[in-house]
Amino acid sequence: MLIPSIDLMGGRIVQLVQGEKLELAFDDFDYWIERFSKYPLVQLIDLDAAMRQGSNADLISQFTSKLPCQVGGGLRTAEDGKRMLDLGAKRVIYGSSLFSGDNEADRKRHPLINLDFAAKLRDALGEEQLVFSVDTKGGQVAVRGWKENVALTPEEAVTWLEDFCTAFLYTHVDTEGTMTGFPIDVAAILRATTAKQLIVAGGIKERAEVDALDAMGVDAVAGMAVYSGAMEA
Repeated sequence: MLIPSIDLMGGRIVQLVQGEKLELAFDDFDYWIERFSKYPLVQLIDLDAAMRQGSNADLISQFTSKLPCQVGGGLRTAEDGKRMLDLGAKRVIYGSSLFSGDNEADRKRHPLINLDFAAKLRDALGEEQLVFSVDTKGGQVAVRGWKENVALTPEEAVTWLEDFCTAFLYTHVDTEGTMTGFPIDVAAILRATTAKQLIVAGGIKERAEVDALDAMGVDAVAGMAVYSGAMEA
């Protein structure tokens, strides 16, 4: 399944290369809402919130009122997720806040993964409404808007978080926004690691990739390829 992405920054839809360089920007929201209205799921990310530089909450409600969205970006508490669900999100995405292991109980179970927080999210929001984001840069989990790394492999993170969510979102930051192709071998490893829905993103450039991933039981998020016109949506 193809899942189109809407990344919000500064009140616009944007596409960044590797989470840093601004490549494309749009403010014709109704056009993209119409384009994506046929999809059963759209991914909506508030990049400003993810980078702790503000919020696009008003825009989020505009999209969630018209499209079936899973929403992420800077969600740090169960209340943050509930607020997005109240705005109309179908599911919410948590990432960086899962990787801290701040309290003593978590450090005993795993020094880098906040398992207590994952359990609290499941209890507060429901497993079926939770998507956990496991992104990597240079082979390690990337957090804080992809500015920092944690000494974890994606397979380890997914294995420990398996019991708390309904789906995993994996972004290969090294190829994100480049349209150089997603590493299919990484998708195969992750598919063998979890029984949950697996969604991948990062560098997808053509429909053939989406079809190949679909044949593996993996869903694909596409952004740059869609907005640049390289892939029809």
